[in-house]
Amino acid sequence: MKTKMAATIALVAFALVLVLGAWWQARAQDTKVPYPSKAPIDQYLMGNRNAEIAMARSAAPEAIARDAEVLVLAGHGYETAIKGTNGFVCLVERSWMSPFDSPEFWNPKLRGPICFNPPAARSVLPLTFKRTDLVLAGLSKPQIIDGIKTFVKKDLPPLEPSGMTYMMSKQGYLADDGGHWVPHLMFYVPQTDGLSWGADVPGSPVLLSQQFHGAPEPITVFMIPVRRWSDGTAAATDAH
Repeated sequence: MKTKMAATIALVAFALVLVLGAWWQARAQDTKVPYPSKAPIDQYLMGNRNAEIAMARSAAPEAIARDAEVLVLAGHGYETAIKGTNGFVCLVERSWMSPFDSPEFWNPKLRGPICFNPPAARSVLPLTFKRTDLVLAGLSKPQIIDGIKTFVKKDLPPLEPSGMTYMMSKQGYLADDGGHWVPHLMFYVPQTDGLSWGADVPGSPVLLSQQFHGAPEPITVFMIPVRRWSDGTAAATDAH
């Protein structure tokens, strides 16, 4: 009787181990980084030049975007598709402009229509160009970080006051769980504490972006949601 009971206990214990093992394996798979490495470059390209131009222009109100320079991404980097006259520059950023520790850093679906005002085009946009060049050169993420650190020390222009961007496009895809999020403006300042702008405190419309913020770029980015998309339609602005 004791032998039979011991055998039964052993069988139940073995089954429990199998069930727990399967559960832990499934949980480990669920917590894996969804985009662990760079996809083939073709997956980041849009292919349709006119569609990319239209998406880039959708970042800002038409009164600004219609006279802005428009860039599109090609296999060798960004190139000018339309020359502008007002100093603004519109383009569609890709996933590698996310924070370096973002799980979607290599997500080929991400599309971030953005339009830089003249000061930001001169002093912040070069970071987009540099990150893109390093990615297209086939470097790993640690190598890209090292390349950005060197660029910041040697070649990044001084951050100009009043640099900002528009991100007011309905067409953007900023994250798998957020889609196009909410229309917002972004402001660039030398690296500082978020509380200096009252960011992320109850009732404040100012949000601290995780982009840059000294990792490794010495820039802090503040975001302010706005009530309308670039086409003038109303948008929910509960960004928290």
